[in-house]
Amino acid sequence: MEQARARDSVTPQLFASAYVPEQAGPADSPVIRPRIPEQARGEHTHSEPPAPGAAPRTVQRHSVRGQILEALRTALVDGELIPGEVYSAPVLGERFGVSATPVREAMQQLTIEGAVEVVPNRGFRVSVRSPRELAELAEVRALIEIPVMLRLARTIPAARWTALRPLAAATAAAAATGDRAAYAETDRAFHRAVLALSGNQQLVMVADDLHRRSQWPLTSAPVTRRADLVADAAEHMALLEALVAQDLSVVQSLVREHFTGAEG
Repeated sequence: MEQARARDSVTPQLFASAYVPEQAGPADSPVIRPRIPEQARGEHTHSEPPAPGAAPRTVQRHSVRGQILEALRTALVDGELIPGEVYSAPVLGERFGVSATPVREAMQQLTIEGAVEVVPNRGFRVSVRSPRELAELAEVRALIEIPVMLRLARTIPAARWTALRPLAAATAAAAATGDRAAYAETDRAFHRAVLALSGNQQLVMVADDLHRRSQWPLTSAPVTRRADLVADAAEHMALLEALVAQDLSVVQSLVREHFTGAEG
């Protein structure tokens, strides 16, 4: 149930071009479809000269870094960044139309998140994940979120839960498309909104980080199971109904099942 997505058009085979195989060769290059925001190409886009008399278009570096980071995160969710493969920051930078610096900064953030690891003199290798890692993430999320939701079920008025129905409906709409990354984005938005009712922003940030990590697939090319996404999304509406009814046992069982059943 866990995913996130940048939605703009992209340059085909961007990450394939940045992939650094152990033994270079035509057959070694993976074919993937990253989604990079157009403006993330950088401070200057050579293919799009400014109109006569127009001021040069610039993009703040932090904005470029953020756009690249979100695009890389989306590629992780989609399985377009292949576990075990190494990707070069300078080559990615060339494809983005920026220096290697913002790409390397984005990759360093992914290193902190555990998504990639540094390979000296080569780039960044996408981490190979295990079912045990996903199970541990589900356990930690349950330890954090279940007590909070049970407390909120006792104190939050029914109208506040009803107001979250559009977010639950958005997850259902995304699930119906079978798009794993689009579903991930709406899924995280729903959980952030629920936890935000606690008034604890530190809790929201920590839970969102764990949620994001749980969205990365185990394999390089996961088969999107639309039926699983639809079933997962239906649990959001069921959870809201249980919260409105203050049915604590149902809230607990739904949240625990939601975390353990949506991985992979």
